[in-house]
This record gives sequence, structure tokens and C-alpha cells, in this order.
Amino acid sequence: MGTIWLRMRRRAFELRGNNSGVAAIEFAMIIPVMAVLLVGTNEFSAGVAIDRKVTIMARTLSDLTSQNTEVTDDKLTNFFSAGKAIMTPYPSTPVEGTISELYINPSTLKARVQWSKGAAAHSPGDIIDIPDALKIGGTYLIFSEVKYKYVPSVAWFINKVNGITLSDVSYTRPRQGLCVLYKTSACETK
Repeated sequence: MGTIWLRMRRRAFELRGNNSGVAAIEFAMIIPVMAVLLVGTNEFSAGVAIDRKVTIMARTLSDLTSQNTEVTDDKLTNFFSAGKAIMTPYPSTPVEGTISELYINPSTLKARVQWSKGAAAHSPGDIIDIPDALKIGGTYLIFSEVKYKYVPSVAWFINKVNGITLSDVSYTRPRQGLCVLYKTSACETK
């Protein structure tokens, strides 16, 4: 029994001076941190890419609409379809887009909705707050709004139900005339 105890003490002193497993232990401690950094970088870059595509979609919706003198439901559906195609390779189902035409009252400089179509359509007559630089009385603006609910695929700490709402807006002046007609709307000139 005494020889076993002596052998165990000798082995303990030998292990104390042995550094051959240190690299493996350091690797085992660092690999989870590196994995989190890799996955986090991937999720963050996907979020930035989707946010950029939301901005491009908002600009595309207002730009396509502003190039017409009059739009129909079919044209607006095509504009929304083109906008959703921009989201490729990311899913386009969480996209909500709205296109509205605003008239800026010359006396109050308030932007009033003429017509609106989309996921969160405004009622005609609603007042929309716009930047001061765009408040030119008696003019029209095509106003597009896009929202996207981004749910990271592996971020367990973000609420999977709510996700992160990415949104953007774009304003464009009509290019082919004073306004863009839709259904029974008419251009105001006062």
C-alpha cells in the first residue's frame, strides 16, 4: 500500500511539470467565444444587408410610382412585386409596403394624403409629417413606407415573436406631371 501511495505522489509531481495539455485546454476555452463571434458577425451582417434592402425598396416604390401620370391597382401591385423582388435572397413575407400621394397645402404647408395603397394605407385627408425642406406649397409628393420584421435565426436572446422592425421612407416628386392620378383622384392646383 505504501508503494502505491509513493507512486501516486511521484506521478503528481511529474504531472505538475508537464505542459503538454495546456494548448488543448486553452483551445477548449476559446472555441465557444470564437463560435459566438462567428455567428454574431453573420447575424449582424445579415441585419445590415436587410436594412439596406429595405431602404432600396422604399426608394424603388416611390421612384416607380413617380414616373407615371396615373396608376391603377395592377400597376401598384406590380410595383409592390418589384419591391419584394429586391429582398432576394432574404424572405419577402415580413415586408409591409405602402405608397401614398401627398398634397402640400400652400397656406398651411401641411402634407395631406390624396390616395394611399398598401399594407398600412392611410385614409385620404390624413396629415403626414414631412421634412421642412420638402414643404413647398401647392406641390405633390409620392411617399413610400416600408417595414420589415427581421427575426435573427440563432439569436435566442431576442424575442422571436417581435423580432426587430427595420423601416424606411422615401419621398419623390412626380416626374411626368403635377401629380400621379389614382382612381378618381384629381390634381389640386390651389
